[in-house]
Amino acid sequence: MIIIFKVIFWLCLLLVIYTYVGYGGVLWLILKVKHAFFRRESSPILPLDEDLLPEVTLMICAYNEAEIIEEKMRNIRALNYPKNKLCVMWVTDGSTDASNDLLRTCPDVHLVYSPERRGKAAAMQHGLQENKAEYVIFTDANTMLNADAIREIMRQFMKKNVSCVSGEKRVAARHKGQTAAEGEGLYWKYESTLKRWDSELYSAMGAAGELFAVRMSHYRPAPANALLDDFMMSMLILKDGHRIAYTSDAYAMEYGSADMMEESKRKRRIAAGGLQSIWWLRSLMNPFKHPKVAFQFVSHRVLRWSITPLALVALIPLNLLIILFGGGPLYIAIFLLQALFYLLAILGTVLNILGQNSKWLNIPAYFLFMNINVFIGVPYLLTHSNSGKWEKARRG
Repeated sequence: MIIIFKVIFWLCLLLVIYTYVGYGGVLWLILKVKHAFFRRESSPILPLDEDLLPEVTLMICAYNEAEIIEEKMRNIRALNYPKNKLCVMWVTDGSTDASNDLLRTCPDVHLVYSPERRGKAAAMQHGLQENKAEYVIFTDANTMLNADAIREIMRQFMKKNVSCVSGEKRVAARHKGQTAAEGEGLYWKYESTLKRWDSELYSAMGAAGELFAVRMSHYRPAPANALLDDFMMSMLILKDGHRIAYTSDAYAMEYGSADMMEESKRKRRIAAGGLQSIWWLRSLMNPFKHPKVAFQFVSHRVLRWSITPLALVALIPLNLLIILFGGGPLYIAIFLLQALFYLLAILGTVLNILGQNSKWLNIPAYFLFMNINVFIGVPYLLTHSNSGKWEKARRG
């Protein structure tokens, strides 16, 4: 019996290590070998004549974002892209605040309004019905773009077989000690590195709604009830045989969630949407049909959203059972390390509740928080599977 427990324990432990650390190491090693024998993909040069740059639609789907519109428009007007080539489209999805009145005062805005709130995926479809450009860049109302973001995105579209481009998400804390923002920021730094390496190997595994773009001739709509509409939209392009490029030279900056309760709204929706997306995209896990994509998709997304959190939970009871059956000092040491990690995570969470902060304790606290929300995402999916609407998380 103890042999079976040990085998399951080590399989779970290796799975956890591979998902959260090992895949990054494998990617790094593969790219080192690839770059040693093959030339890196060069960055294309944009036309010097600005009249040769393509027309672009910058689409912002928004719900009750009146308080941020003025700041967002200042940011848009500062973008380094020819104004006669850029259509700024706001799609207000059932907004009940002053959003529409404010946007109507902006002569450089194409306003599309839906009186009924139907969710972001439906808002995107509504806006795309009025779009005339081949390239559409999606961004959120509460994210600010760097000045050269559009130029850098268009540069990526000049690469071979690229039909979707993901920019980088950067998270800032409005003030020191904001655990949700600092934890999210650390997570996204690591996640951005994986996305960049994924893109260098073959393709990024999805795009985040803060900043991504699609080539409309290869666009496929996400299901109206998609909880991760941006992810689904980008992955459907990948499913059709086109690549998703990733660039950190185009980035969207936003403040992190105001607190851990607000961040939980995001995480449980992402977890639910992840499970929903895995099912819809299950054909991408076929290594015979999609060898590169299957490896990247399973390693970067599927394991993290499904099996690995279960393995993480199973480690503690399995470890205890092995010790009870006389497993020896190695298993006692591993159990003590597990206990220490979770104690540090709980301590970090308690300090956050008390209004105190420790940068190093934020790491285990946010890791535990993320995985708890994977399980909370299951009932969320069951109650929201027929609607793409979600509750907005208040930012810091």
